[in-house]
Amino acid sequence: MRLYAGSSADFITATAHQAIVGLLKQAYFEQYRDQAREGEILSWQNSLQAVSEVFQQAGLLDHGVLLEYQLPLTSKRLDCLICGTDSRQEPRAVIIELKQWSRTEPSAGQHEVVTWLDGAKKDVLHPSAQVGQYRSYLREVHTAFNGESDRIKLHACSYLHNYHFGAADAVLAPKFDRLLESFPVFGQQQRAELGNFLQRRLGGGQGLEPLRRIEQGRYAPSKKLLDHVVSLIDTDATYVLLDEQMLVYDQVFAAVLAARESGQKTAILVKGGPGTGKSVVALNLLADLMSQGYKAHYATGSKAFTETLRDKFGWRGRSFFTYFNAYATAPENALDVLLCDEAHRIRSTSVDRYTATDKRSGLSQVQELLRATLVTVFFLDDFQRVRPGEIGSYAMLRQQAEQAGAVVKEHELEAQFRCSGSSGFINWLDNTLGIKRTANVLWGTGEGYDFRILPTPMAVEELLQVQLQQGHTARMVAGFCWPWSEPTDEGYLVEDVVIEQPGISYRRPWNAKSTKKRLAPGIPKSSLWATEPGGFEQVGCVFTAQGFEFDYVGVIVGRDLTYRFAQQSWVANSQATHDSSLKQSRLTDQERVEFFRNTYKVLMTRGMKGCYVYFEDEETSQFFRSRMES
Repeated sequence: MRLYAGSSADFITATAHQAIVGLLKQAYFEQYRDQAREGEILSWQNSLQAVSEVFQQAGLLDHGVLLEYQLPLTSKRLDCLICGTDSRQEPRAVIIELKQWSRTEPSAGQHEVVTWLDGAKKDVLHPSAQVGQYRSYLREVHTAFNGESDRIKLHACSYLHNYHFGAADAVLAPKFDRLLESFPVFGQQQRAELGNFLQRRLGGGQGLEPLRRIEQGRYAPSKKLLDHVVSLIDTDATYVLLDEQMLVYDQVFAAVLAARESGQKTAILVKGGPGTGKSVVALNLLADLMSQGYKAHYATGSKAFTETLRDKFGWRGRSFFTYFNAYATAPENALDVLLCDEAHRIRSTSVDRYTATDKRSGLSQVQELLRATLVTVFFLDDFQRVRPGEIGSYAMLRQQAEQAGAVVKEHELEAQFRCSGSSGFINWLDNTLGIKRTANVLWGTGEGYDFRILPTPMAVEELLQVQLQQGHTARMVAGFCWPWSEPTDEGYLVEDVVIEQPGISYRRPWNAKSTKKRLAPGIPKSSLWATEPGGFEQVGCVFTAQGFEFDYVGVIVGRDLTYRFAQQSWVANSQATHDSSLKQSRLTDQERVEFFRNTYKVLMTRGMKGCYVYFEDEETSQFFRSRMES
């Protein structure tokens, strides 16, 4: 999708006559049935006039131009792309990222600078990093740029048309030297240099044929990308499939092959509790389906989990590790396979108050997922839904799939590969929390899993420190029973998790919020809390911990869920939670209990070798101890 495609000569004429913005507004309305936002219109007016003058002065009059071109299967749009041929008549194209910035400041981030946006200073990607990602994405997944022969060679740069560079400007800092060499930035004083940059790559003109090829191209991952994914998964022992994991893998793969041959939409539901290897199966399917030429994506509802996967697989991971809300505008059956991990986190809609009109489909989130692909695989656990907005239950997913006309298949994973392989611990936890009755009423110390109840959160943290010193991974987590503040103006985290009792004085910050505010050195972004060394200094909540596993986990159980012997039941305390969705009056007490139970089950099952717990409520601690042999 694009809002404008035409010759550079026509673009220059339309801009000179102040008609280009009107064309874009009309195209926007036709595409999204709504008016473009004022901020976007103002950006078009300023930036397109500036880049049009560059084209005209550089003599780029026989070229193809795309404006507001949407990257395949994403919601991201390129500002401007100009294409033509070089001096040897070989096809080329240049992405131009347009910015209205006038100043920046240094950021501690490796790829970020600080600038003013919406009335506040924010960390944002350096323009070279941003446009470099766009170039890499198109080269990896667009057939016009990744074909085996006669592919269009792609370049990228940025034009900050209001910017006067200074000698010590943050945008030109030495740490960006390699980025700037590959993807240069031009300011207001470098208009002629930008023209020369474009002329050297596109001086042969004849841009309408490359433009046609780009518009008619399709989404198809390159062989290099496929090889990259497969090699990373094949060489990592943590991704080896065992027993029933292999059985589910084979059955899902067979169903995908059959659906591709028949054209019949298919939904596959794979149920499994924490530690049964749902993600391992999904990642193996992703690699092997992609290696056989299938268009496959791996989607989750967790920013922390998705960004960690992207970080592990490098910048290439952004093209196939996505979010559940990324498919609102995807064409029907754009993919062959969509692997939905943590599908219990699917929400009723992808729309919130900040969602732009051009990203609204009018469908539920499940319908968007089912529409976007021929085969949808849902990996889920009904007992890991922790908020009212998460509606991805087995019953709902099956019903929606059937209504969409899909053939529904189901499988289940049961073997435990977490908690030292102790299904007994999971069953005991289910029974103790009242999630479901099991035969595991008492927990014995000889079970092979290190579960302990400790008298203070400091004692929990000290034990985790010992494990860290021995080379293990460890994190501290807690129920959402304390406020979660924005970082200070200097980028430091506020010590929100405060427990002051006789003999206890514990103060720690939550992990960083998912915010564009700058963070002080050593503090990881929320999406990297689980993997960066600095994450141990903060307490994680269920929204950042879900989907991850550590060797050892420490858990603070707050007063949002308590056990009362007098009532012989679990009691929810909505006044103790800082999750606004669980304070809603429309929820019953029993519904709140279920969400809190699921939350603490998720937190207590993050440890592969051990779990250390502190209960803020003494009666709840006594109840847990009564369910232990010693």
